[in-house]
Amino acid sequence: MANIEVQKTDHGDTYELQVTVKEGRGESRHRVTLRKADYERLSGGKVSPEALVIESFRFLLEREPKESILRSFDLTVIGRYFPEYEREIARRL
Repeated sequence: MANIEVQKTDHGDTYELQVTVKEGRGESRHRVTLRKADYERLSGGKVSPEALVIESFRFLLEREPKESILRSFDLTVIGRYFPEYEREIARRL
C-alpha cells in the first residue's frame, strides 16, 4: 500500500497541497489545488482538506499507477476522468 503525505498551505479561498506518494522504491510528487467551496461540497467539513486529498489519492491509486497521476491539478478534475469520483468520495468519508 502506498504512503501518501500531504502538506497544505492556505491561499485565501484556495488550498494548495503538496502531495508525495511513496510506493515500493519510488515516489511521485504532485501539486493539488482545492477551492474552499469545493472542499466543503466534497467533504461536508467532516474531514480535513488533507484527509480529503489522501482519500482522493487512494481512489486514484486504485485505478492507475502513481506515475499516471497528473503532476499538477485541481482536485475537482478527478471527476472528469472518473465520473463516479464525487459519489464514491462522499461514501468513503
